[in-house]
Amino acid sequence: MNKLTVGSSAEKKIKEGVRLLGSKDYPDLNKDNQLVYLYSRSNTFLGTAYLSKQNKGIGWLIADQEIKLDRDFFETLFQRSKGKRKNLAKSDTTTAYRLFNQEGDSFGGLSIDRYGDFALFTWYNTFVYSIKEIIIEAFQQIYPEFVGAYEKVRFPQAGHQSAHLYGKEAPAYFDVLENGVSYSVFLNDGLMTGIFLDQRYVRDRLVNGLALGKRLLNLFSYTAAFSVAAAMGGAVSTTSVDLARRSKELSYRHFQANQLDMSSHQLVVMDVFDYLKYAKRHDLSYEIVVIDPPSFARNKKQTFSVLKDYHRLIHQVLDILSPDGMIIASANTSNMPVSQFKKELEKGFGSHKHTYIDLQQLPNDFAVNEKDESSNYLKVFTIKV
Repeated sequence: MNKLTVGSSAEKKIKEGVRLLGSKDYPDLNKDNQLVYLYSRSNTFLGTAYLSKQNKGIGWLIADQEIKLDRDFFETLFQRSKGKRKNLAKSDTTTAYRLFNQEGDSFGGLSIDRYGDFALFTWYNTFVYSIKEIIIEAFQQIYPEFVGAYEKVRFPQAGHQSAHLYGKEAPAYFDVLENGVSYSVFLNDGLMTGIFLDQRYVRDRLVNGLALGKRLLNLFSYTAAFSVAAAMGGAVSTTSVDLARRSKELSYRHFQANQLDMSSHQLVVMDVFDYLKYAKRHDLSYEIVVIDPPSFARNKKQTFSVLKDYHRLIHQVLDILSPDGMIIASANTSNMPVSQFKKELEKGFGSHKHTYIDLQQLPNDFAVNEKDESSNYLKVFTIKV
């Protein structure tokens, strides 16, 4: 086993409980895609890690002691993660959720989701991908109930984004349940699946009273899952806006899965900032506006960054929000702490009176590392204006 001596900054983070190995703490590293033992400069053993570059750092600490990455190791991890989610497994109203969540379940670089009778593995780096056979064998031992599995690959070296792994093949589109609402999903087409499972708590509130009798505007709507939840929760109308043409077809599938009449539900293919100007010109207003942008987006006219531009969205949304309306503001980025997100929102509100009703973060199946705020990347404020 290779030994890696770390600097004082990295040692401090490890001792504080941070499991991600950040690239700034390892500037001259020439090792990659291997297991290593980490030691301090005073030769104190710190733990076992693996090195593999990905969009989040250069590797992960995976244990405080010396370990072997064999089937027994992963079976133990999966048994533990299965126990954490036993209540969801018994649910008749939710059949799509996360089974294993990276460092929150003690192994960064891997997530596994349930979509009905199928499991979906996501590999985030080449090292984890290189040991996937051991991981899959261990998973099948602990989860024999899944009839088949698929993979998503979030690094370019594999040469593909999506593939069937084992067992039965899923239909091209099939329905899953969340909070009693049906959503049409797909497992073998690019990196998406038709729904972001980490927003379950937010959709649950829309289903269970928050949207009742309201007009809802859903910005950056992707497949309009928030709109469908609101419609099932008694919203009088929904408008879903997304620039991607394919989003309209996928959104329609969700509405269709719940036999919803589309006469009160509009699917708009348009740039969000253009739509906000259009709505203001036409005196449109909404009681609830959901804002769930990608961390970074670029079109022909402009770029958008959650870190720098969120206040512009808030500022323009205020022009079309009904009196005493609500904004559901979501940020899905690990490098923006809650405090920074709130500052960006305040910049948008300016002198407008507003009250923060609550903050929702990741649902409990998306286990997080409590010692590292960036692990709990999702931040959703509900704000009364």
